[in-house]
Amino acid sequence: MSLTPQVKAILANYEADNPGTKANLVRLMNTGVLAGTGKLVILPVDQGFEHGPARSFAANPPAYDPHYHFSLAIEAGLNAFAAPVGMLEAGASTFAGQIPLILKCNSSNSLATEKNQAVTGTVADALRLGCSAIGFTIYPGSEYCFDQMNELRELAQEAKAAGLVVIVWSYPRGPMLDKAGETAIDICAYAAHMAAECGAHIIKVKPPTDALSLPSAKAVYLEQKIDISTMEARVRHVVQSTFAGRRIVIFSGGEHATTDALLDTIHGIHAGGGFGSIIGRNTFQRPREEALALLASITGIFKD
Repeated sequence: MSLTPQVKAILANYEADNPGTKANLVRLMNTGVLAGTGKLVILPVDQGFEHGPARSFAANPPAYDPHYHFSLAIEAGLNAFAAPVGMLEAGASTFAGQIPLILKCNSSNSLATEKNQAVTGTVADALRLGCSAIGFTIYPGSEYCFDQMNELRELAQEAKAAGLVVIVWSYPRGPMLDKAGETAIDICAYAAHMAAECGAHIIKVKPPTDALSLPSAKAVYLEQKIDISTMEARVRHVVQSTFAGRRIVIFSGGEHATTDALLDTIHGIHAGGGFGSIIGRNTFQRPREEALALLASITGIFKD
């Protein structure tokens, strides 16, 4: 497939990367029903590690099987499938070459009390499994955020040298933030910017609310009259915060939501210039046909 103007424009923003990394960026952007649009919809399945198997898969028991998720992402025409090393190992041979894979290299779990993540996958694992990218979570604001950023620096340097794409889940957590603060627009934009500064090619954040968390930031937002009144405006501001849109920013689906509420959010992400969505529980916790219909609606919005 030749490169569309949209894909060429995005690649031009990655000035320091080698041909291998750019080839994998193209692979992500030229796969599935959104190929060539510069938009991405990705299926992430690390929730079993993060929240436990029953909380993640009991609502749709076929989802206990890793093959279910590979095949769901392929049938839905998504750009990529992301998961920890164990899940990718369970289907890497059966589905080799059918969809780009993203190795999620660190994870937390619901039994832990610390806002931290363990490194569970390596660049060598990603190459062995034929992945196009690695994924890594940082918790800006947590007591462990600097350790996580140090770990990210080492993994990102190795991944880029090997020609892999680096995707950063940037989720603010910590003693300065309550639950509302974790998705406040000033915090979300700050977290996205930090991920860009850490060298991420693709940044994943949560859809921001219109809350303002930091008093010092709130004063600037009010003084400069930064529009945060709608999801579209807030997404546009987050994209602006990642080098004026020179980095790909995608937005998570979050906890289970009604179809109408989720599609309203997707419309706002698309209208605000977001590059796509990474949707997990809101798809695989639904029956397969319902999930496929929902993903068709989501990709249809971004393809419009």
